Amino acid sequence: MNHCFVEEDKQIDSVFDNIKELVISSRNRVYSTVNTEMLHLYWNIGKIIMEIQQGDERASYGDNILEKLSEKLTAEFGKGYSKRNLERMRKFYVYFPIATTVSSQLSWSHYLEIIKIEEEPKRNFYIKETINSGWSVRELQRQIGSLLYERLTLSTNKDKILELASKGQELKTSKDLVKDPFVLEFLDIKENTDYLETDLEKNILEHLKEFLLELGKGFMFVGSQVRITLEEDHFYPDLVLYNRLLKCFVIIDLKIRKVSHSDIGQMQMYVNYYDRKIKSEDENPTVGILLSTEKNKTVVKYTLPEDNQNIFSSIYKLHLPTEQELIDAVEEEKKNLQLKEE
Repeated sequence: MNHCFVEEDKQIDSVFDNIKELVISSRNRVYSTVNTEMLHLYWNIGKIIMEIQQGDERASYGDNILEKLSEKLTAEFGKGYSKRNLERMRKFYVYFPIATTVSSQLSWSHYLEIIKIEEEPKRNFYIKETINSGWSVRELQRQIGSLLYERLTLSTNKDKILELASKGQELKTSKDLVKDPFVLEFLDIKENTDYLETDLEKNILEHLKEFLLELGKGFMFVGSQVRITLEEDHFYPDLVLYNRLLKCFVIIDLKIRKVSHSDIGQMQMYVNYYDRKIKSEDENPTVGILLSTEKNKTVVKYTLPEDNQNIFSSIYKLHLPTEQELIDAVEEEKKNLQLKEE
């Protein structure tokens, strides 16, 4: 009798799973259709408004037209047609005058964030990254707010900037895994206050989703304080991750001070251990990142070999940087490089 009930439960579970899959699939199709129609509607409304204004969104009579249109549309269809929303639809059309450039993979809420950006290359970058990475609206807002585009472009050449705009960020080498700086404002730790490296690590683990988002594409969490035993000595790297796109382990050590020679040596040991004992033959060499409040460029330069491709030193910020702060940091980096060359 019990056996019959078990079989019946299994059958019910199987049917339930099938129906659940159908419902979810149907809902996704409905959402996709509704989203596509909504984008199509708002694009066409924006087009009509621009045609009325003869292509000049700054036309002197534009405000009056939008006010009257808003009143009539709201009276007929209800909320959603305020003057502000009509202005957004107009800007939507202005920034995307070719209908086929509007992606149904993004929602109207995504586009509301995108059209706040004036520079076309920057808009294109965030569109590509949102689609490629599957960012939610909130994640997109955070990446724009943390100046991701500026952080990736300020220190790169023109060809790289064009590539970012047309393709989004692509991971090709281990260096592409490193941002400078990393922005960890989501940890809600005040700068210039006393905190320990254990506090920093604990907060990162509590905000792991946000931390992985900041690290970028393809990262998966392996563990924290993962023990390495060499004879009778034990060592504990702060964070061990894996990047599935570059097929390599990534070890991160956190420092609340300037990086030292011994920090670099220890990271080299971690990387060597993972390369020799953990990674498989079809995986790429392990990457080590020393994440600190302050760099020690000269010590890093002379501790690591000249052809180093796998150990990096980067700083982190506990607040959202301004664009000027990023520009100043890049200019300082350029000056340091010039001094080294001289």
